[in-house]
Amino acid sequence: MEESARLEKSLGDLETLEELSSDDADLKVELQQQHVELDRLLADFELRTLLSDRDDPNDAIVSIHPGAGGTESQDWAEMLLRLYTRWCERHGYQADLIDYSVGDEAGIKSATLEVRGDYAYGYLKSESGVHRLVRISPFDANQRRHTSFASVFVLPEVGEEILIEINPDDIRIDTFRASGAGGQHVNKTSSAIRITHIPTNIVVQCQTERSQLKNKESALKVLKARLYQRAREEEEKKLEEYVKNKKKIEWGSQIRSYVFHPYNMVKDHRTSCETSNTSAVMDGAIDEFITAYLNWKDK
Repeated sequence: MEESARLEKSLGDLETLEELSSDDADLKVELQQQHVELDRLLADFELRTLLSDRDDPNDAIVSIHPGAGGTESQDWAEMLLRLYTRWCERHGYQADLIDYSVGDEAGIKSATLEVRGDYAYGYLKSESGVHRLVRISPFDANQRRHTSFASVFVLPEVGEEILIEINPDDIRIDTFRASGAGGQHVNKTSSAIRITHIPTNIVVQCQTERSQLKNKESALKVLKARLYQRAREEEEKKLEEYVKNKKKIEWGSQIRSYVFHPYNMVKDHRTSCETSNTSAVMDGAIDEFITAYLNWKDK
């Protein structure tokens, strides 16, 4: 209702300006600006109509893991982490790093972001799958072209209104020291938490806080989201969308390719949406891919 009211008000203001601007140059400039703003509001409203899944309004948990390939894939995983962090900044979402494991030489072995904001899951669910990078390796002295893979999986965060019970007898909690070369990701005490849910063998961990209690709270939040997703699969007999995503997370079944050599192109293989502006994409400009995915999924 709020968006409809905002659209109606913007349209009314536009009509008023059109009546007043015939002989006023300043008002004509303002009229053009109002046209642009109305077009933006309409585009946002149309996009929101595609976010009809019950979990779409929720916050999101984004997990990133490198594929086979050691340093190459670990570096690529870290590049994706920056991409999603920049996308969150562009849209005013709060992105908190709740798990981060550094790579052996560069990049990361894994990372988990908690993204908070309206419809965070609805937008970011398009990113679940395998992402493929083709480039001249900065780690290869012979300047050869390498292909790297990393998987991204997006879960809806479970709200307090949804009851997911975790029996304390069903979990094993281990503590360990956070990994890293220095800075914000290192603790000198064993404050990092790893939780194993024994009945399902789901393992989650958090190590970015200095407090063991805070790490435990964050890890339990991720576990709750994982268990909720599992319950949804059983309840709805493995949703077709989820089955597709699981298939696409297998190596060699990438959802999107990022090519930096011998040409510049990012292409989504589900929607055929593509752009040659790879630098903008890696700086978080992925809205055209999200929009294309939501329209494709709605067909």
